[in-house]
Amino acid sequence: MPDIKPFLWYSEKAEEAARFYCSVIPNSSFTSATDMPAESPGGPSGSVKIVEFVLAGVPFMAMGTKQMDPFNHAISLMVEVDTQEELDRIWNALLDGGAPEACGWLKDRYGVSWQITPRRLNEMMRDPDRAAAKRAAEAMMTMVKLDIAELEKAFGG
Repeated sequence: MPDIKPFLWYSEKAEEAARFYCSVIPNSSFTSATDMPAESPGGPSGSVKIVEFVLAGVPFMAMGTKQMDPFNHAISLMVEVDTQEELDRIWNALLDGGAPEACGWLKDRYGVSWQITPRRLNEMMRDPDRAAAKRAAEAMMTMVKLDIAELEKAFGG
């Protein structure tokens, strides 16, 4: 059975980014950083670093070299959390040196887009009470960092 691993291409700072993410996201670990022993489209032998790490139990790979395409919103990493305290801690850590965006999104200092989302919001969005789900969605659309209590209040009417 094949494995699927997200693979992120950074502009020279893959190892730094991976170590940072592992320090922020629970159940994460840094695995390895290895210089590419051959010339590649990313640069000459020794100038490209291949990094392996695990975020919240999910294996990732990354490459640090000259970046051919910048990160954009076409792909983001979603972190589902259970509490406002957890949301605030992760949001604030990833936001350091980055930029906040709408609806619980932020772009970190490395250019990667993240969604820091309460697990409860996803439950609200799937709720059979579509009017309540709509109220929660509309409340989310007015927020930058998500506020679980306000989402619950909107959901409840």
